[in-house]
Amino acid sequence: MSEDLNLKQMMDAFDELDFEQRTTTNLENARNKQQMTAYIDSLDFSLRRLLILQDTVNSIVEQKQIGLLKQEHIQTYKTKIINLSRKYNISYQDVINIMVQLSR
Repeated sequence: MSEDLNLKQMMDAFDELDFEQRTTTNLENARNKQQMTAYIDSLDFSLRRLLILQDTVNSIVEQKQIGLLKQEHIQTYKTKIINLSRKYNISYQDVINIMVQLSR
């Protein structure tokens, strides 16, 4: 009985340790600044490597922002086409066809 209890305590400790490692040493699971800082600190990067990481992250953030802005513009454009189709009581595709003809 005592061995079962010790085994259960040991399994619980391993589960807790595994959970702790997954939440603090894995950037994929980091959800806030503190967790991300803990992970990056655990990498023990030199200043030079941290600056490269910073530059890389800044580039990725910029690309994501540009992508979101493009999506926003596309959605706005689609909404304008939908509004035109409602205003003139024609289909969405007809509006697009007319726009294509006008651009030629």
